[in-house]
Amino acid sequence: MINVFVLQNGRLNQVAIASRADLEKVTPVWVDLTDPTDEERAVVKAMYDVILPGEDEVSDIEASARYYEAENGDLHLRTDFLLEEEEGPSRIVTVAFILAKKILFSVHNDDLPVFRLVRLRARSRPGSIEDYMDVLLDLYATDAEYSADALEGIYESLEEVSQRVLQKEFTDQDAAAALNAIAHEEDLNGRIRRNMMDTRRAVSFLMRGRLLNSEQFEEARQILRDIESLDGHTSFLFDKINFLMDATVGFININQNKIIKIFSVASVAFLPPTLIASVYGMNFEFLPELHWRFGYGWSLALMVTSAIAPFLYFRHRGWLK
Repeated sequence: MINVFVLQNGRLNQVAIASRADLEKVTPVWVDLTDPTDEERAVVKAMYDVILPGEDEVSDIEASARYYEAENGDLHLRTDFLLEEEEGPSRIVTVAFILAKKILFSVHNDDLPVFRLVRLRARSRPGSIEDYMDVLLDLYATDAEYSADALEGIYESLEEVSQRVLQKEFTDQDAAAALNAIAHEEDLNGRIRRNMMDTRRAVSFLMRGRLLNSEQFEEARQILRDIESLDGHTSFLFDKINFLMDATVGFININQNKIIKIFSVASVAFLPPTLIASVYGMNFEFLPELHWRFGYGWSLALMVTSAIAPFLYFRHRGWLK
């Protein structure tokens, strides 16, 4: 799909493109290709004389070559964006940006919420975007906001986990659910941190390359400050995740120790009856109670008493709680 955007009265408006003729009539500031076909790639390449990376080239690229200037003067950037899905884990989507002929070209395989939000805001905020570089910076700023919202979601989820972990009764099933939720939030927090690190590198590259005017340079500095604050929040969430993980594992160990304690108490309680049964089970000819009329009942009563006495003692000491 080819999404073409033009500036009209300070607003970013999308133009419907049904054919190549429609594309020739407009002067876009942003051309967004979402999972483009080979035919769509060829049309954009022929129209604007720009080299678009292939599907494999977008993601399979060395980290040191994510930002470079081509021989024809086009600027190429590869930036990671966070994509949260309702079903399944979150993931990182790599977007290829090409800055050529005062147009921003973006190539990616998934429709990203950050891109949708930028389009929505640009239509409702006249004057917020003046050229293609403003579009790119707005994408990076919105990506930071999207990551901040995701961090708030992680905090809320961890609060729910914390309430379950610290409840009065915490079963092994509760522990399994808590560990699963903690692992999910830890994975998302790590992806957000990686995403923010990549955005910081991209913005720093634009600042070092002297590609921004004074207003854009100040906006880029604000984006870096926002990312710096998010880094501190991800560190806080990692500490909270580690605490909940340790607490959950500790409660699991406590539950296991309770089971082991029951077996230990039972073993100690049945040791005296076993000793009595062993004594009267000796195969000696002369035993005082061997021919006693009440010997059998006496031995049974003695074994029951010796078994109950330890339980009463353990209960008195509070070891059965």
